[in-house]
Amino acid sequence: MEQKRTGKVWLVGAGPSDAGLLTVKGLRVLQNAEVVIYDKLVGIEILNLIPKDAKKIDVGKLPTYHRIPQDEINRILLEEALEGRTVVRLKGGDPFMFGRGGEELELLHEHQVPFEVVPGVTSAIAVPAYAGIPVTHRDFCSSLHIITGHTKEGETPNIDFQAAVNMKGTLVFLMGVSAIESISEGLLDAGMASDMPAAVIERGTTARQRKLLTTVGNLPGDAAKAEIRNPSVIVIGQVCSLSENFEWAGKRPLAGKRVVVTRPEKLNSVLSQKVRDFGGEALEFPCIQTRPISDNKAFNAALERIKEYNWLVFSSAAGVEALFDRMLETGRDIRDLYGIKIAVIGAGTAKAFTQRGIRIEYMPESYNVASLASGLVNVLAPGEKVLVLRAREGSEDLNRIFDQAGICYEDIPVYDTFYESDSSIFSKEIILSYDFDYAAFTSASTVGGFVSALPQLDFTKVTAVCIGEETAKVARSHGMKCIIAEKATLDSMVEAISQ
Repeated sequence: MEQKRTGKVWLVGAGPSDAGLLTVKGLRVLQNAEVVIYDKLVGIEILNLIPKDAKKIDVGKLPTYHRIPQDEINRILLEEALEGRTVVRLKGGDPFMFGRGGEELELLHEHQVPFEVVPGVTSAIAVPAYAGIPVTHRDFCSSLHIITGHTKEGETPNIDFQAAVNMKGTLVFLMGVSAIESISEGLLDAGMASDMPAAVIERGTTARQRKLLTTVGNLPGDAAKAEIRNPSVIVIGQVCSLSENFEWAGKRPLAGKRVVVTRPEKLNSVLSQKVRDFGGEALEFPCIQTRPISDNKAFNAALERIKEYNWLVFSSAAGVEALFDRMLETGRDIRDLYGIKIAVIGAGTAKAFTQRGIRIEYMPESYNVASLASGLVNVLAPGEKVLVLRAREGSEDLNRIFDQAGICYEDIPVYDTFYESDSSIFSKEIILSYDFDYAAFTSASTVGGFVSALPQLDFTKVTAVCIGEETAKVARSHGMKCIIAEKATLDSMVEAISQ
């Protein structure tokens, strides 16, 4: 009888929330996971990196709320590994920094289940940094002390406040909001000056980060007035006085903004990264898929006669990818395109050629099908033959304009567009709670996919950032408020949001 293979558990620190703070090794391990067991403290952008086909188990741990008891989490880790699976235990911050990572390894060690630990960026350092607070500074302190403020309900923190005050270093309290009054009183009773600078950073490194600057004496009252909630980090020390001078995260153009990105999944990363580069949080929610048309006899026949065409015309990058994929399958390469001129609808489609070393002959100033067709009518020489490769449900504007001008052309569909039915469950939860600022649409079909995926959403509450007027027209038909990019480019869309 064949013995069942034992799997392996990876304890992965996800960092405080910002996807950019997930380590390279953590990302690699996560992308190969068969089972992911995650906490509520893991950032939404990181949860969206979990493989679609991985088994996802939400254990719901927060400082004051445990959906599943720790012993049960330990048991789940063991059982999944004994089934021979690659298991990732995804934890906010660092697994061993008050993350109970050691407890989760004990049962695995007892049963000789192999495991590895991938350290994460701890919120004790990253969150203050995003608030402009260096946890050490030679002018103010020579030590840093990280303390858990988490207590059972009704209990006071088991902290040696006298020792903490005597060390004269920066004090960072994790999970201490519920004990904030006890922390303040304990420090004051131990002799700390009431005017010692203090800060509380709520939901640090996310688009919803809030910072409260105060003093130890005023800390409980100011935190209550500001309605500070978990997850939050409390910082005590002179370094807090540097926060306003060293502020940087809040000064980025999209600071505090959450943007829903609806592009096809394989294209998401470009727009998402641009949003993140501007300081925003990208909620990836792909609403459409493109798939090459199988057994496409018309496309195959056109490739056999490719030298008969003077121009190839594309209204999307998906059409370009379909061309090169089919050429590769049939033993062709870019040499077969020698002498053929290329026309594209916009910069994104042009890039699909230029990154392959192929120059574009024509691109309209306005990135839409009507402008593409009208512009080509004025560029084509008499008798030139055109091959259009695009979606099956292409705009009729191109056919109408070409027919009226008497252009010799073939319009061949090379891919289908489908609404995405399996969009991110993590982003969907946030969208349905209206906890986002903008939804970015790069085509009319992404609007349609968004509406189809979220029939219960009140679209009048959605502000749509659209790549062009045609996309905005569809968004308005569903009641959305619209912002239109000045140019039909991803950079222009991000610029429109930031303004």
